[in-house]
Amino acid sequence: MTKIIRVGVTFPPDLLKDFDKLIRKMNYQNRSKAVQDAVRMFISEKKWLHEEEGTQAGVIMLLYNHEVRGLEDALTHVQHHHANIICSTMHIHLSERDCLEAIAVRGDASEVRKLGDKLAAKRGVKILKTMVVSV
Repeated sequence: MTKIIRVGVTFPPDLLKDFDKLIRKMNYQNRSKAVQDAVRMFISEKKWLHEEEGTQAGVIMLLYNHEVRGLEDALTHVQHHHANIICSTMHIHLSERDCLEAIAVRGDASEVRKLGDKLAAKRGVKILKTMVVSV
């Protein structure tokens, strides 16, 4: 059996309140399991940014303000320069101002990171989230 190690974690009261409310809705039996799942997700999400190499597949999602002048052309320009790793894109109009774009990617991890970094740096991009798996 794997040894379990107990650790202590401090939370701001509002964060803990929100966490407890959410894990109750998700039917977690205790905080420990929820924290373990959260840590696993954090590791899965962040590890590839710093360590993973090789071929990866996934999705880059970005929320942006399409009213920012020149942004859509800039985003398209960046994507054209990474066409070798882009499999598909989907564009969703969320509101008068906001658009969500999902970019399916497959290629070298460093190229996926470069694409995400270039897109995130554009003025008007509000959120960029990358979800990948090693292939």
